[in-house]
Amino acid sequence: MNKTEALTLLRENIKNENMIKHCIASGAVMAALAQKLGTDAEVWRNAGILHDIDVEAAALKGDLMKTHCTLARALLAGKLPEESICAIEAHNESADIRPRASMFDHALAAGETITGLITATAYVYPDRKLASVKVKSITKRMKEKSFAASVSRENIMECEKLGIPLEDFAALALKAMQDIAGELGL
Repeated sequence: MNKTEALTLLRENIKNENMIKHCIASGAVMAALAQKLGTDAEVWRNAGILHDIDVEAAALKGDLMKTHCTLARALLAGKLPEESICAIEAHNESADIRPRASMFDHALAAGETITGLITATAYVYPDRKLASVKVKSITKRMKEKSFAASVSRENIMECEKLGIPLEDFAALALKAMQDIAGELGL
């Protein structure tokens, strides 16, 4: 599956434009992580793009956080490698499908989560652009528990399980998002 096919599949299942942008940002961060870690950037990008593929269907079933990721396997079987599907299932610890164990699992949990913190940081700038965001601002906002309170700092810190310090991870993720700022409207 290539990026275009992943985006088509995402748009078939997700209608909320903000969620689509989050998934595109997650894909960019995952591709950058894959390059840094010497693994397959296309496989990791696609997992980032498709990690929330079942979020709207799960919301219809009620208790979103317990249901999200439980429907993903059926939607992705035969379309993504098994390791991608496992990482997607594990990124939502509230669904209790399986604990995160692999490098891929930790990368997806950290990578998709930091996109929310970076986006929220961009929104506090007068121009609301990623180009204005600095790594120091992201790491400062990490310490402010009330800022973007729904963003799990614990998930972001899983970057350390990849051997990447927070400041380096924030720089990598910010650059990945800045590179596609036009797609994100930021």
